[in-house]
Amino acid sequence: MGRGFLIAVAIALGLGIVAHLVGMGRVGDLLWIGAGAVGIAQSTITIVRGLRAGQVGVDVIALLALVGAIAVGEYLAASVIAVMLASGQALEDWATARARHDLSALIDRTPSVAHRYRDGALENVALGEVRPGETVMVASGEVVPVDGVVRTEGAILDESALTGEPLPVTRVPGERVASGVVNAGAPFDLLVVSSAAESTYSGIIRLVAEAEATPAPFVRMADRFALGFLGVTLAVAGVAWWVGGAGRAVAVLVVATPCPMILAAPAAFVAGLSRAARRGIIVKSGAVLERLAGVRTLLLDKTGTVTQGRPELVEIVVAPGAPVDEVVWLAASVDQMSPHVVADSVVRAAQGGEPLAVPTDVEEVAGRGIRGRVGSRRVAVGNEAWVGITTSPEWARRARRRARREGSLTVYVAVDDEARGLLVFSDPLRPDAARTIRNLRRAGIERVVMITGDRPEVATSLGAILGADEVWAEQSPADKLAVVQREALRSSTAMVGDGVNDAPALALATVGVAMGARGSTAASEAADVVLAVDRLDRLNEAMTVARRTRRIATQSVVAGMALSGVAMVAATVGWLPAVAGAILQEGIDAAVIVNALRARQPGRRTMTWTDGDAQVSERFRTEHRAVRHVLDEVRRAADTLDTADPPGAWRTGRMIYERLATEVLPHEEAEQAELYPTLERVLGGSDPLGTMSRAHAEIAHQIRRLGLLLDEMGTDEPDADGVLELRSSLYGLYAILELHTAQEDENLLSLTDG
Repeated sequence: MGRGFLIAVAIALGLGIVAHLVGMGRVGDLLWIGAGAVGIAQSTITIVRGLRAGQVGVDVIALLALVGAIAVGEYLAASVIAVMLASGQALEDWATARARHDLSALIDRTPSVAHRYRDGALENVALGEVRPGETVMVASGEVVPVDGVVRTEGAILDESALTGEPLPVTRVPGERVASGVVNAGAPFDLLVVSSAAESTYSGIIRLVAEAEATPAPFVRMADRFALGFLGVTLAVAGVAWWVGGAGRAVAVLVVATPCPMILAAPAAFVAGLSRAARRGIIVKSGAVLERLAGVRTLLLDKTGTVTQGRPELVEIVVAPGAPVDEVVWLAASVDQMSPHVVADSVVRAAQGGEPLAVPTDVEEVAGRGIRGRVGSRRVAVGNEAWVGITTSPEWARRARRRARREGSLTVYVAVDDEARGLLVFSDPLRPDAARTIRNLRRAGIERVVMITGDRPEVATSLGAILGADEVWAEQSPADKLAVVQREALRSSTAMVGDGVNDAPALALATVGVAMGARGSTAASEAADVVLAVDRLDRLNEAMTVARRTRRIATQSVVAGMALSGVAMVAATVGWLPAVAGAILQEGIDAAVIVNALRARQPGRRTMTWTDGDAQVSERFRTEHRAVRHVLDEVRRAADTLDTADPPGAWRTGRMIYERLATEVLPHEEAEQAELYPTLERVLGGSDPLGTMSRAHAEIAHQIRRLGLLLDEMGTDEPDADGVLELRSSLYGLYAILELHTAQEDENLLSLTDG
């Protein structure tokens, strides 16, 4: 409609000019009057719609300017005003279409057909016909139509449409794949786990539709202040009439036409929604974006929000003399038959070693454990009673006490009714969690509260690492709701969660944010913002986008109205006739819209990574996982020195030294030589990684010191003081390596993935 309106009045304006040039002035005037009449009709329609909705819009000023121009014989001015209004509408349509591009791109990619296997053959069926449990084939270049699990050798996927990450990722057999990503490799088979209507991508599309449908309160700012602005405009126009006649009054009305207020805010907020969608952040409406910009208190659920939400096998404690690899292999062989998330972690830990055996006589009881036969041996994995242990051995009791202090879960592994190992599981802190909280505080968050159902000692420890102002432990869903209510009395709040039990609190907060990548559907439905990427640092991006969008909208509106105000004064004193005023106002409109569209672009200088940089980053991220296994061995070795004989202590220390010298030290040296120069180039500044480089030097020094200590001890009956010094050295190395690795995970490797 905007384009047709513009074409009609522009043609009338042009033909009117031609008519005057050839001496047909009367015809030209009629054409200009016709253009003005079209503008009057358009403004009248807009005003009537506003009145029906109970609003008095600033379009009244535009209508008065058009009627006034025709009434005083300023037909050319009336025609130019009509063109100005039409071009303003066209500019708004263009700006909105450009700003909505990333939202529309998500909808346009929605698949409608799936390739389903039926009786060994492929058939093309409507997407709605696919059911969980069926297998579909995803061809090269196609969008994955439903959520599922990879069945074939693997899949190479482009997940940029959902996550914003540009590099392809590889999903191995058994790994879950979200709908909406693109198959960037060879065709693969997918076991369907949810219907199309319940899939990840369909949920995102519904959220996008809501985001497009609801305008922000700021978008209607022009209408909220319409009566006041209208009064000021009429007063100034009255003064202009008094000092210079009706012509000047019309000129004031022309430059007062509030296109900056009408156009700038919508363009900015739609651009902000588009920017967020491009980064995998679905904001349900412009109103939410504005509320998010004003949040001052952040409330965080623990599990799945600041932690990774899935158990990881972090330590393997074995009975004296028991081989670690054998204990893990036996446990994984029976655990591969279990759907439990803890069992999945054990199976992942065994990958890369000897192929797992297929167990027989498998029996599993929920909440207790699983057991079966692996070859000739009876293997049980579970709690004490399940594996048949009546009295825990000392090595297991010591490990369980430490695990309880850390808030970790322990599971026994028994072989032929004898305890052979203890598996320790933890829900690790997200590498980006602490950095995200610090960035949010710098961005304006004044208070951080963590809410969890976990034990107080675990929650307090985690809260201290995050820098939370207050920690609420052992909280039920009703308790979480009460905490949100109390915090809401102090300031505007944002609640971040991922589970069904978080849904009420998400709905109650000023802004509810759901971790939607692996969170519950209930949480996503109750939330106002959904992070479609499993990264907490996208919360900081969401708030940055919201605040920048509001700031740009305000700048555009204030600057546009200030320029209009100056033009009104110039028109009042006779310096700006109506025609020139209309042309000037057109320039102001274009300027504020272009400025509003800045909300679609990143605000700060962003890091640009080449493919080579990304490969280096991924290599060191993989190596970090191997380094952590060595760290676990360092701590286990230090723990067992008090029960080992002196020669055994020396052999243990020598084995650990060899692993540190051949695996950890080369890794640290390679980081210093390859990873850190890349990061320094991107971060800029003067020696931004100086403290981290100093830690590399200290680690190398302590490893060399350990080697010298072992050489001095010798193999012949080391004395007790030597064993004590060896243990202190191992604990010291463990502490510095654990801290340094955690810092790199948090501040460097997670940064390269952002």
